[in-house]
Amino acid sequence: MDTLDKHLDKKITSVRALLAISTLAIPAYQRPYKWTQVNLADLLNDLKVYRDKSAYRLGAVVFHRYNDSGNNQLDIVDGQQRTLTLMLLVKALIDVRLKGLKRQDVKSTLDTLVAPVSVFLNRQRFSSDISHRNLHQNFMAAKRAVARPDFTESDIDFLLNRCQVVTFVLDDVSEAFQFFDSQNARGRDLAPHDLLKAFHLREFAESEVALKAQSVSHWESLESKQLEQLFANYLYRIRNWAHGNSAQYFGKSKVGLFKGVNLEQVALYPYVEPLRISHHFVDEYNHQYQRKIDHQSMGFPFHLDQMVINGRRFFEMTSHYQQQITAIVATEHKGNQEKPFKVLGHELDELACKILRTLNSYGSRTRTGDSYIRTLFDCAVIFYLDKFGAHQLSQAIEKLFVWAYSCRLKMQVVQLATMDNHALNHNIFERIKQAVQPSDVLNWPLATIKASECKGTKLDELTVLFKEMNYYEQ
Repeated sequence: MDTLDKHLDKKITSVRALLAISTLAIPAYQRPYKWTQVNLADLLNDLKVYRDKSAYRLGAVVFHRYNDSGNNQLDIVDGQQRTLTLMLLVKALIDVRLKGLKRQDVKSTLDTLVAPVSVFLNRQRFSSDISHRNLHQNFMAAKRAVARPDFTESDIDFLLNRCQVVTFVLDDVSEAFQFFDSQNARGRDLAPHDLLKAFHLREFAESEVALKAQSVSHWESLESKQLEQLFANYLYRIRNWAHGNSAQYFGKSKVGLFKGVNLEQVALYPYVEPLRISHHFVDEYNHQYQRKIDHQSMGFPFHLDQMVINGRRFFEMTSHYQQQITAIVATEHKGNQEKPFKVLGHELDELACKILRTLNSYGSRTRTGDSYIRTLFDCAVIFYLDKFGAHQLSQAIEKLFVWAYSCRLKMQVVQLATMDNHALNHNIFERIKQAVQPSDVLNWPLATIKASECKGTKLDELTVLFKEMNYYEQ
């Protein structure tokens, strides 16, 4: 490695130093530039949120040191999306702000990037129309953003000097890809819940840093698969369906659903006040000296469709719902075949118990489509319990069973999209969300099913239940 490469390998590198590399290149085998204005807006928002920090880490960039006829270049193996976005942002600053800068240190720093940024953009070629479109749209959006008066010279200084990436330089291209794959295989970049963990750890209030280990301890005790299922099967779907949105796949592009407000940084908007009051009251109550006598404690009043409070409360919320949902699902799926079912300590009526026993035992329950409908049913029960507790739970289970499994009886094949469409077109989640009392849900009229409508096969046990409940017509 030459001197420059040694300075980059396994180092923390500022944005200014990264974009000043004269041999930077995007190899032709890389995928198209897919970051959109949404990604750019997220980056710009991070700059505002973290501008008072001594440094802000943007991620990692992995280089392959490539020697072409004696001309060394650093091919970006991983990190091209953020690197190109930073390049566009700095190019916009050069075009829009450079001449009018008053701070000489900021002006001098930006001046040093004029040549390398220009050389890179003139030399680099992109064959994909997707890349051309996104590069153009993001550049125009970047110019609009940096032209705003609230994008200050201090923000420019923060971007260039205190925003950083971790850089790695590898000589062998196969080694570089192996390194990239090993990073992804460990979920560091791709697992959505890992991205959320990293985000919310950064969001901890300065006064709560000492609470990090305690707050994250339950999260760390869980297997990655448990967290994946918690978010993908339940939290993501319930929150989306409650807002009338599709909820098929939970990927890293959807993690914004679990990013909310930082109570120390958000303005005193009226909508934040209920969260702020609850947040501080719960802490104040739990720290009163009387708690040492009565040994009582108060948990934060979480609700599945409420705005997330970033940092400590996010981890508390995850812990709360992981334990509650695990208990609900385990009771539903593994209840005693003889004794009455108890959900969160509440004993169910005979018909509700019969419904759960049937769902746990009918012959076709393990088919993929049947598993989708069971998840749909479980999500609805979980959301009802989150809203009303065990009040009239047995009647709710009856209603939610008919609502969910009418889809299974009517459809010959149930796919993920089938489940999603049923949730949206007959949206009981919105009804639960808007309900003031259980009767607002329990009195929702559901249509009976005619025998001629039933295209599902091997569902005799379910059909018997529908007949018993007078929801089936010959």
